[in-house]
Amino acid sequence: MRSTVRLRILITCGVLVAAGVGGWQLLPSDDVRTDAITVGTTDEVTSLDPAGAYDAGSWAMYSNVFQSLLTFQPGFTTPVPDAAESCKFVDTRLSTYRCELRGDLTFSNGRKVTGEDVVYSFERMLGIKSDVGPQPLFPTLKTVVADGRTVTFNLSGRDATFPLKLATGAGSIVDRTQYPAKKLREGDTVDGSGPYVLKEYKPGESARLEPNPSYRGAIAKAGGPVVVKYFTESEELASAWKAQEVDVTHRQMPPRFLSTLGTGGGSTRITEAQTAEIRNLYFNVKSGSPMADKAVRQAVAAVIDRPAIVTGAYHDTVQPLYSLIPQGFNGHSTSFYDRYPEPSRKKAEALLEDADVETPVRFTLGYRKDATYAAEAAELKRQLEETGLFEVKLVEAEWKEFQKAYVRGDYDAYPVGWLPDFPDSDSFTAPLVGTGNAMHNGFGSKKIDSLIYATQQYSDRAAAANAFEDIQTEVAADVPLVPLWQKKDYVLATEDVAGSQYLSDGTGIWRLWELNWI
Repeated sequence: MRSTVRLRILITCGVLVAAGVGGWQLLPSDDVRTDAITVGTTDEVTSLDPAGAYDAGSWAMYSNVFQSLLTFQPGFTTPVPDAAESCKFVDTRLSTYRCELRGDLTFSNGRKVTGEDVVYSFERMLGIKSDVGPQPLFPTLKTVVADGRTVTFNLSGRDATFPLKLATGAGSIVDRTQYPAKKLREGDTVDGSGPYVLKEYKPGESARLEPNPSYRGAIAKAGGPVVVKYFTESEELASAWKAQEVDVTHRQMPPRFLSTLGTGGGSTRITEAQTAEIRNLYFNVKSGSPMADKAVRQAVAAVIDRPAIVTGAYHDTVQPLYSLIPQGFNGHSTSFYDRYPEPSRKKAEALLEDADVETPVRFTLGYRKDATYAAEAAELKRQLEETGLFEVKLVEAEWKEFQKAYVRGDYDAYPVGWLPDFPDSDSFTAPLVGTGNAMHNGFGSKKIDSLIYATQQYSDRAAAANAFEDIQTEVAADVPLVPLWQKKDYVLATEDVAGSQYLSDGTGIWRLWELNWI
């Protein structure tokens, strides 16, 4: 999923306790304090409608106000029932998946959740096909049918990753009487059945969440009221933290600030987690862009100096990444390092000369408005132009406009962060380099598509490692993107707030209900 600055490697500084399952009602809290905990973030909610967003800020909201049939427990990679009582493949081909919906679910408006709502939610999302929606996650889904509380998903082929995808924000269940079938719902309200009710929402400013007394599902722990405050830039979030305007911060504090953090103690609790959040430089390969020429993309890959980006713009809070699939995931390789081991002007020049490409190559590089991203873009421009082979025009835009612009093809290149949607390497392959990918860069490869399909055949995911390695080899050769870095995740909390480690617990779910006053 697009990062606005979702699975993380399952290591955190703190103890993870698995939430209970079995569909208990949320229990009342014994905490004395009843005021809301304030959480600050630079992630942005681009749409309150699950059919209209595929980014970290929006999905963080969805995991609190909507339910999916399945969910992930803290620190675990196998999904468990949430809105469903049970789910399973019903054929050996792994092409028919069936769930039994819980019978005691209601939306926050009081209407009963039915199997027809589940069908409607998927058909609507796939039918609207929003430019920045999550439909690329479900290329194998043919039909969804309901018979009472039994919901059956018919797939076009074997897909062992399908249950993982159901457990994401893309599987959010909406009220079919409140969400229009052919367009996104407008307004600042939500009708979901998740653990929280959205009581108040001010776009770009704040969201007030209160526990949903009607929630039934996998979460056993009662949450307290939470106010999420949204900040445009990381420096603004840091200022709010220093001024004690927020009790918890998550995504993203300025790298320079993070680089000065100690090991906690005092009045600050610090959770540091190795994550699978990555950032890639994507290329618009559509006709008319200079990046439509593979030799130009390869030349850029041959020049980029990742360590300089890591130590400069990011102050060593990230580490260089040389593959599509990050460290800690099945099939991780170093395909870009193997092909472009060191920044080389000579190699870039040879690639361009062999392809008869006139230099300097002029292109536009777009980036999201933020001081850190501006520093990253400036460093990329410096590295490329220093060779004399490129001229780079930088274009800055706010997050929403930035997304729309690269979807339209306004940029020749654009860096975007990515957090995987579920704990599997497929979350880095199909959405990023499959035909019709979520980055809308026009890239497609029959060979890569075939390899992606091959990885989805294995219920034993370790058996897919070779195919994942082959995909990365092909990506390094075709260069629809250049991996830049993989980062750590930091959650800061005041000493009187517990549970903040669950905001980065290895599952990609923003567990605001785990926060509580000490």
